[in-house]
Amino acid sequence: MEISEFLARKLERRFETFDFDGDGRIQRSDFESSAAALAAEFGHGPDSPAAQRLLNLSLQLWGRLASVSDVDIDGTVDLAEYKQAFAEGLLVTEESFEQGYRPFLEAITTIADVDGDGKLNADEYVRWTGALMRLPADDARECHRRLDSDGDGLVTTDDLLQAIHDYYFDENPAGVGSWLLGKLPG
Repeated sequence: MEISEFLARKLERRFETFDFDGDGRIQRSDFESSAAALAAEFGHGPDSPAAQRLLNLSLQLWGRLASVSDVDIDGTVDLAEYKQAFAEGLLVTEESFEQGYRPFLEAITTIADVDGDGKLNADEYVRWTGALMRLPADDARECHRRLDSDGDGLVTTDDLLQAIHDYYFDENPAGVGSWLLGKLPG
């Protein structure tokens, strides 16, 4: 797959959100730390079933990412490895993204949906994206606003799944998916 300049910017942004400790490389500890931060943000101890499910899914995501991206087998993934794996169709494809992302998004919603309605209001959205990906609150609020296509103040797992699809496969800079992780660099 050819990576356009726009998609390259989106991949760089996604890489930043995976790199929880900000050291320029993605590693298992980034996934462990981000899952723990999200659980803690919503008062789930590390042994709670919801936190354990999120951690297990996070580690599965890391395992998949490492197995296809870590070409020098050093236990980390750098930006070049990440982009190359995406270009080769090894990370996410239009056919596979739902299978990989839906369980993860459902686990996030289980933790972040404080009122238990199965949907995320703006405050819940800001809290989970800040804890898991360190997304600035203003960016998260703007993203939530864009995802809330029916204007009811709530975002569903399906809304998020569509935005993830569009993040990777839609070249429209004004599209909802382009705002999934806030304002893009560059």
